[in-house]
Amino acid sequence: MRTSRAGRAGQYLALIGYLLFLALPFLWLISTAFKSPRELGSLHPTWIPENPTLANFRQAFDEQPLLRAAGNSALVAAATALIAVVIALPLAYVVARRRTPLARAATGWVIVSQAFPLVLVIIPLFLVLKNLRLVDSAPGLVLVYVVWALPFALWMLVGHVRSVPVELEEAAAVDGAGRLRTLVSVTAPLLAPGIAATALFAFITAWNEFFFALVLLKTPEKQTLPVVLTHFIGAEGVADLGPLAAAAFLATLPSLLVFALIQRRITGGMLAGAVKS
Repeated sequence: MRTSRAGRAGQYLALIGYLLFLALPFLWLISTAFKSPRELGSLHPTWIPENPTLANFRQAFDEQPLLRAAGNSALVAAATALIAVVIALPLAYVVARRRTPLARAATGWVIVSQAFPLVLVIIPLFLVLKNLRLVDSAPGLVLVYVVWALPFALWMLVGHVRSVPVELEEAAAVDGAGRLRTLVSVTAPLLAPGIAATALFAFITAWNEFFFALVLLKTPEKQTLPVVLTHFIGAEGVADLGPLAAAAFLATLPSLLVFALIQRRITGGMLAGAVKS
């Protein structure tokens, strides 16, 4: 059924409205980051700074160890993405290729696990990590992030594995390749877009996560960037708005840059997985 011109125009308007809804807060953040203290205290704020300044960025770096916190976040996020993909890929292969009750139970676990609020699990999680002596450590935080990212990573990769024709694997088996070699040499290269998309989402999730990092990391030298950003808020809840906006703007750049670099591969991989999932 063809879409009428009015319907197509409505779709475009809805898309533009959604893009504006997403873009306006970010644009306001950029505007705030370059405003002077006088403009920040104005009763009639403007979108475009009258006298753009880099003072907020200098103050942000002077007041807080942003580079060290960004390094901690990058290390934790990269380790989370790598480990989550390495674990989820073989699991997704088994779930996608073997339609057993266990595979269906795994799919149900993916859905149910996303329904639990963070507050519900943080206390038992803290006690478990304390017994393992992983509280206030990057490995402990990575372990938490991997467990939290695995269900979504598994769900994404299952759809991508199902998009790979079984005939290719059967041909590899005829040539004498085992399951592991088939997965590594035949299936994995075809799953590159899906793997990139899954790794990116795991990376961004770990990069932006705040609650677990706040509870589990106590040493200032180990804190991640989202936790350090809260230091721009005073004890009475008054935010140092200019430096906070500048630091928050810098914190969003890595995710945007990574997404921009592999956008086409991610889009193709997500569509391929969605068709077959």
